[in-house]
Amino acid sequence: MTTPLDIPAILLVLATLFGALNYWFIKLPHTIGLMVIALVASLGLVGLDLINPTLGLSDLVNNFLANIDFNVTLMQGMLSFLLFAGALHVDLAQLLSRKWIILILASVGVLLSTAVIGTGFWFVTGAIGLSIPIPVCLLLGVMVSPTDPVAVLGILKTLRVPADLKAKIAGESLFNDGVAVVLFSVLASLAFSSGGNADPVGFQLSSVGVLLVKEAFGGALLGLAGGFAAFWLLQQIDDYVLEVLITLALVTGAYAVALHLHLSGPIAMVIAGLLIGNQGTSLAMSEKTREHVETFWELIDEILNSVLFLLIGLKLVFVLQHSSSDLPFSHVFILLVATTFLSIFARFAAISLPLQIQATMADVTPGTVPILTWAGIRGGVSVALALSLPNTPESNMLLLVTYFVVLFSVIVQGLTIERVIKKYFP
Repeated sequence: MTTPLDIPAILLVLATLFGALNYWFIKLPHTIGLMVIALVASLGLVGLDLINPTLGLSDLVNNFLANIDFNVTLMQGMLSFLLFAGALHVDLAQLLSRKWIILILASVGVLLSTAVIGTGFWFVTGAIGLSIPIPVCLLLGVMVSPTDPVAVLGILKTLRVPADLKAKIAGESLFNDGVAVVLFSVLASLAFSSGGNADPVGFQLSSVGVLLVKEAFGGALLGLAGGFAAFWLLQQIDDYVLEVLITLALVTGAYAVALHLHLSGPIAMVIAGLLIGNQGTSLAMSEKTREHVETFWELIDEILNSVLFLLIGLKLVFVLQHSSSDLPFSHVFILLVATTFLSIFARFAAISLPLQIQATMADVTPGTVPILTWAGIRGGVSVALALSLPNTPESNMLLLVTYFVVLFSVIVQGLTIERVIKKYFP
């Protein structure tokens, strides 16, 4: 008989074991190392099952993973803590001084990337004889367009990056998740409720506009309201235990309200985190409280990061089992490689256009385009969105492609972004 403690116990034990193996032998960055070891372990289980199907190891892992709704776990739980913890350490002044370019990158950039990937995927699938409706292809585009703030902010902690560039990378990664989730909900309704045959132009213009106003701006207002309420309480109290509890209540309470009111929880968390991390720590906390609050959220960030990337690695067994199709291997290979290249090209296009416009009005730091392009690491949000799709042949294919793009992004881009940055800022 299982207990509610079993799942977190197993995940934390595995995270500890794999983390120790990485620390002793592989020596990759912690979260990437965890994911790589989990991937190898997953492949090992699949391989053993192929050799001796009676073992049923893949089924054992899948039965365990079936008890974890990845989409709910991340999008309605972990993401709130991760975004707040990430925003807590971002310089608000630097962000505000570059607010327009960050806003354009996080909104227009996501829309442009979605269009490029979706259109390209539609042509590729058509070339190999598949008939995939364009709304479904655009759905893939929006799933692999948002960058992962967890991975991106983790990289920024360890590398020397100019303040201007750091603000753009951090700001865009924090806000584009919220925009992508809103656009995803619109495209998912279009792709599956209407069979993918509705008029996408008319639908998107009306629905995206309404949802962006309600969810994005509503989420921002909720984050401000919750942040100011917490700020006021922090000013009235000088007890570090209670003040840490106030920040924890802010995150869980505001995110729960956002979910019930159908507002953007991610944007609310970013706004609240920026407010508490900048104004709250400097104007409403003692030095002792500030140290405890920052340490607490840093630990939360690292622990949840470990569990998140471990889960992404373990999900390989689930993805392989649930994305099988009648397509020849050569066609699957073409889809995976083509989508990976499309995601990089779309990222380049989504970065280049806004920065070319900015360059007409102000200087752009050298190396900004290649660094921002390669720093566009995808992660848990993309996988969570793909896992939330209804069970159809198209969605199973989208899951496999999205998962492959995420793996390439985290492992290849995550391990080489330091070299790209050092090329321009040695």
